[in-house]
Amino acid sequence: MLAKVMTRGSSTLLGSASSVAPSKETPVTPFLGTSVPSLSTGALKKNPQCNLAMSATKASLGDSLSKVKAAVGTGLTALALSAVMNFGPSVAPSEASEFNVLNEGPPTENFVVDDANVLNRVTKSDLKRLLRDVEERKGYHINIITLRKLTSKADSFEFADAILEKWYPTLEEGNNKGIVLLVTTQKEGAVTGGPAFTQAVGDKILEAVTAENLPVLATDEKYNEAIYSTAKRLVAAIDGLEDVGGPSFKENKRESNFKSKEETESKRGQFSLVVGGLLVIAFVVPMAQYYAYVSKK
Repeated sequence: MLAKVMTRGSSTLLGSASSVAPSKETPVTPFLGTSVPSLSTGALKKNPQCNLAMSATKASLGDSLSKVKAAVGTGLTALALSAVMNFGPSVAPSEASEFNVLNEGPPTENFVVDDANVLNRVTKSDLKRLLRDVEERKGYHINIITLRKLTSKADSFEFADAILEKWYPTLEEGNNKGIVLLVTTQKEGAVTGGPAFTQAVGDKILEAVTAENLPVLATDEKYNEAIYSTAKRLVAAIDGLEDVGGPSFKENKRESNFKSKEETESKRGQFSLVVGGLLVIAFVVPMAQYYAYVSKK
């Protein structure tokens, strides 16, 4: 009897325990209809929607980082270029022109290097015909050079000598060569050449063209006339012809608006007479009127 009761009690307890404990196959109601994914790799693999969300987040983050890097790189590049342009060494246009003239060498066809761009087509054609003729007849080659400004040399004579030495480094090459240089901004020029050239022209003509034709006409910005008249005087000297002369500063002297000393003195005397007459009238006329008024009374 006791054994039956124990057997029944145990079965009852087992039955109640089995009824209270949840079954392993009983589904669990998810929180708000979705399951919270784990950050572990296994959870991500089991949830494809979470994988897509994380992949999209990583992609957007990667794009943002790429844009930031590109923007920073562009900014650094612009900053570097600005620093180079502002603080880096630069060559002025005038200096570049001087070095270009030196390095390019003598002209091969037209005898003219118009770096200042002041010679017209007619002047260049006339120079080519004139200088080619004297070279064919006498063997002297003259180069014409115009520059806007000099910065690397002290004056035009020094730069003209530098051109001659650079273009014709040996005595044989530069013996019969001549250089005519005109600097437009500084309104000056120079003529130089090898020993045979300077002897054929003569020191008198060399000094005359550098003191008359080039500076005087350049002062009035008559650059074409300055160059062509200089070339004509040099060619005439080589041919042994009489020098026609050149312009002078007296002929180009502009009239002054200031009066001379003699004109000032004469005007001063006339002014004194006029002022004195006005003072007399100012004192005498009122007194006469007052005397007439008093005498009537």
